[in-house]
Amino acid sequence: MRALPVSHQLPAADAEPGVLVGVDGSDGSLWALERALQEARAHELPLRVLAAVNPTPAVATAGLEDVVQDSVDRLLAGMADVVQRGIVAVSARVTGAGAAPDLHVLAGDPVALLLSASARQHTLVLGARGNGGFPRLLLGSVASALLFHAQCPVLLVPGPLR
Repeated sequence: MRALPVSHQLPAADAEPGVLVGVDGSDGSLWALERALQEARAHELPLRVLAAVNPTPAVATAGLEDVVQDSVDRLLAGMADVVQRGIVAVSARVTGAGAAPDLHVLAGDPVALLLSASARQHTLVLGARGNGGFPRLLLGSVASALLFHAQCPVLLVPGPLR
């Protein structure tokens, strides 16, 4: 599979509803990506992969705007590369023909971006836990917020049993 085009915009408001999956590069998000790919193929729906990078600081010191923007650009490019590799790995494990997924990599709050994108989707697929810093939690903060506030059905994918 060759590199997918990367959009830095949310999926179009007038696009056909599809399967939206939030990916952050964690194992949990890659399991969700695999399930989302299966769902999209089974229901013959487009697959939309959304990865959000929440850069900090939100406000740059005067004169450092170019440095901050360069850092954000590098974060977005790095995330796009991680997600592209995940898509290749997962696609190799899932059988059946299907259209190439749409890849959206954006800077901003993952909850807000996924919530906004969920308004126009058939299903939102999430891993139970992502790259958050609290391993003792059973459910990640992004998944928890979206379970209650997404504007479409949510499919929560647990990790493998230990």
